[in-house]
Amino acid sequence: MKVFLTGASGLLGRAIYQRFTKETDWTVCGIAHNRVGSGLTKLNLLDKSSVTDFLNATQPDVIVHCAAERYPDRVERDPQAAYDLNVDATAHLAHEANRLNVPLLYISTDYVFDGKSSPYKETDKPTPINEYGRLKLLGEKEVLEANPRNIVFRIPVIYGPVETLEESAVTVLFKGLKKCQQEKETFQVSNYELRNPSSVNDIAQIVFKLVEKKLFSSPDLNGIFHWCGNEVLTKYDMVVKMANTFGLSLERVVPVVGQPGAQRPYNTCLDVSRISQLGIGTHTDFADGIKSALANWISV
Repeated sequence: MKVFLTGASGLLGRAIYQRFTKETDWTVCGIAHNRVGSGLTKLNLLDKSSVTDFLNATQPDVIVHCAAERYPDRVERDPQAAYDLNVDATAHLAHEANRLNVPLLYISTDYVFDGKSSPYKETDKPTPINEYGRLKLLGEKEVLEANPRNIVFRIPVIYGPVETLEESAVTVLFKGLKKCQQEKETFQVSNYELRNPSSVNDIAQIVFKLVEKKLFSSPDLNGIFHWCGNEVLTKYDMVVKMANTFGLSLERVVPVVGQPGAQRPYNTCLDVSRISQLGIGTHTDFADGIKSALANWISV
């Protein structure tokens, strides 16, 4: 079997790539644009004719679409570029999936909700409050309007083994924590918005199981699915856990309410019942997950 994986060089894409390559009966056609590592193919998703040609050549059995502009502040600064990738390129992939008669699994976000009425079920009406959430919701609509048998998988803020600390909204907090130790300066961190951080390894396992069920045992599996970690934490809470895990001081860490940048929803906790009923949910405790994810950074 063959999976066409977009965003294969990103934080989540790498974990999904590694999960599928563990299986001897799977071939992964991983594509990337800016960071093209070993085993990956350079492909610009905005170049529609090249995408079509590549899909014709590879003939995948399923498409997993991870690639996106996922930083809300970047989306606010250049909404057109974000629209081109998060909506237009997604619509083209959905069209191509239909043409090839293969399912598409689209990675979406908890930011399609305003954060005022959690936990959110798949049937709840999305009400995004920033441009990132709005564009990801438009991407969802393109995927499901193209074919209601496709899968939309909404996930929260993620963390995992990063190539740079800025690669995740979680691990970038560790950068601030370390800096305040080294330079003896104050680190202000939000203690307001509630999040359910999830390990990319957990998400990758669920993606693999969804694809496996869709192709081999449950072809009627479709629509929207939710998953998030089961620990509710503010950014400050995450920093506290990191400090405790790595024996760092919290003396100069100052909790604050709100920070500049794109507006963020307050509490985007997702109802995970549908995944749980399938028996494929998995959660890594944050302290254990962040210890593993940042093991290579603790002495940097």
